[in-house]
Amino acid sequence: MAMAERVDAVLREDRAPGFHGLVVMRGGEVVLERYGAGIDHRLGDSLGHVEFGRDTLHDLRSVSKSVVALLYGIALDEGLVPEPRAGLVEQFPEYPDLVADRERTHLTIEHALTMTLGLDWDESAPYTSPANSEIAMELAPDRYRYVLERPVVEEAGKRWLYCGGATALIGGLIARGAGRPLEEYAATALFEPLGITAFEWSKGGHGVVSAAAGLRLRPIDLAAIGQLVLDGGRGIVPAEWIQEMLRPRVKIDDSVEYGYQWYLIDGKRPHVKGMGNGGQQVLVLPAEELVVAVTAGEYDGHAPSSPALIEAVLAE
Repeated sequence: MAMAERVDAVLREDRAPGFHGLVVMRGGEVVLERYGAGIDHRLGDSLGHVEFGRDTLHDLRSVSKSVVALLYGIALDEGLVPEPRAGLVEQFPEYPDLVADRERTHLTIEHALTMTLGLDWDESAPYTSPANSEIAMELAPDRYRYVLERPVVEEAGKRWLYCGGATALIGGLIARGAGRPLEEYAATALFEPLGITAFEWSKGGHGVVSAAAGLRLRPIDLAAIGQLVLDGGRGIVPAEWIQEMLRPRVKIDDSVEYGYQWYLIDGKRPHVKGMGNGGQQVLVLPAEELVVAVTAGEYDGHAPSSPALIEAVLAE
């Protein structure tokens, strides 16, 4: 059975109930594109029933983190941000008490890029609850201080712990270095060179975009991001940074490792991917010159749509 037939069977049999969009690229060309309909949200705000099409923007949720890693590489090449091994807390001199705290002097930007800060952080609660550390960060008077002053619970660099606060810090460093908001830098440094002209980046209560979760793109443009990674950056992102970004840094489990804000999956068909709440995914399979982008609306719950569609795309 051909790929399109397998995907259409999944949709017809309602095995992807939260499906919103699917784009598959092979060899740099779009080979499959499907769109659905359903209830959607922009972060916590309901958008009601949406009929999705090629030009409909969609939340990427935490796939935003993977895009921020690309932006850091561009900014690093332009001399706007420090090297990953530079000290982290010292980049925020407005918090002299934290800069002077010996418990935190060992923290580096790389620890934020790899989510190995060793700080107290918990995103297991729903993303509508202040018990979730990311939501608490957005409710705090100062999001950067909130992250940096979390209690130190273990040695940095040893264990991966999911942390949207780490990405908030990275986004903040990019914005400071560029001298303009993260979304403005993203538009000129990454999106426009890729031909991406329509995007949104949702803002938190501080009037600053949510680097960890707020980016909204068309699925076809999400696929273009994946293709950029597959192509080694194409001079938009330095090839050396793509290699560093996708180098395994910390093990998550037996088959998954983490680079700089990207997941690295081993096994029969090795690939890298960005993932976001609700079923948002972009997969890059270099050996097969294949990119898969999926958007869905299964926020804060079980998300079967993306796995079912990806399985249909990758079935041999």
